Amino acid sequence: MPNPITAHRRHYEDLAVGEVITLAPTTVTRQMIFDFAREFDPLPFHLDDAAAKASLLKGLASSGWQTLGLALARLSAGFLNTIASEGGLGFTDLKWRRPVMADDTIAGTATISALRRSRSRPASGIVTIDLDIRNQHGQSVMTMHLANLVAVRHPDVVPMPEMPYDRASDHEGAGQ
Repeated sequence: MPNPITAHRRHYEDLAVGEVITLAPTTVTRQMIFDFAREFDPLPFHLDDAAAKASLLKGLASSGWQTLGLALARLSAGFLNTIASEGGLGFTDLKWRRPVMADDTIAGTATISALRRSRSRPASGIVTIDLDIRNQHGQSVMTMHLANLVAVRHPDVVPMPEMPYDRASDHEGAGQ
């Protein structure tokens, strides 16, 4: 029985490798940095201007976890809440490439890099998404890969397994 909450959303079959989702921009204010740091990452260079200037960051910067949270909020609004998402499976290769400073505006893209049917949950597919978050100067501030379960519209339709002769690499240069 289809989930009535996600029935009108895009399903696994509607997604395509290479699809790029633009994530809305957000400006990270001093107050946002202070508020987040007080609750979740109370290091001096997130809470005090003098400590921040004396730090490796050379100024007040958001926590990397705040940057990640803001990126995931934009990913949810721009993509995950438009598909029949069944939840996250985790992430890999999280890299904070440069600090997000007070008053920086960050935005980014999410690119579908892989799709496959779940072996353990036949009614689900797995979408792998590459996130690239950049500041207002076009500089990369954070990248990561994440995987998410997404409902299959027709779980009874089982895809044919890939056969060895379906891969170009197996027959390239054959007979030469």
